[in-house]
Amino acid sequence: MSEQNPYEQLGVTENSSFEEIQAAKKRLYEQHGNDSTVLESVEIAYDTIIMDRLRLRQEGKIKVPEKIRFPERTVEKSLKVPQMVNDNSAAWLQDFIDTPSQADILWPTGIFLTLSAIAVFSQNTEASIVPLLMALGFIANIYFLNRKEGRSGRAFLMSFVTLFAGIALGTVLVNLLFSQGNVTVLGGDQFTSAVTFCLFWLVSCFLR
Repeated sequence: MSEQNPYEQLGVTENSSFEEIQAAKKRLYEQHGNDSTVLESVEIAYDTIIMDRLRLRQEGKIKVPEKIRFPERTVEKSLKVPQMVNDNSAAWLQDFIDTPSQADILWPTGIFLTLSAIAVFSQNTEASIVPLLMALGFIANIYFLNRKEGRSGRAFLMSFVTLFAGIALGTVLVNLLFSQGNVTVLGGDQFTSAVTFCLFWLVSCFLR
């Protein structure tokens, strides 16, 4: 069989279509499925014909189907499909989670720690400045989030959700702790603001 040319080995002619060549190869595989030597010869003959068809295509003598000209593309796409699914699932988290630098952590830490300290030491004043401090913390959180990727709408929404979550969590904790007399150092507003500033710090540092 090796003394024949590749077309004769597959039982086709130079005018045979690609489908006919594939069918001949499949038929020989079925006939000689247990003979590795023959199958290797068939595979070599098939590859030789494909290369010959590609050469003729480059010379403009025949038209070669897309799947012959670029067979590797089909393989690459089939191999990459699972990976693309995994990348998409991980991209959702990566789009929100940030890995901050030291400077990205220091600035929010300084701002929110200062606001918390002012809120704590202002509990004995006649007029509460906690709402003003919360507003400043809200604006600061928007600024820190927006400077990362320039998404002002997203920064505003995340800051609003954080503010609401901080007030809700702080209120729940105040009701639990203060009702039992476990916390006497801070007032309810000061404690709630401290919780909110803590959430602001976490969001501004580790989310984007």
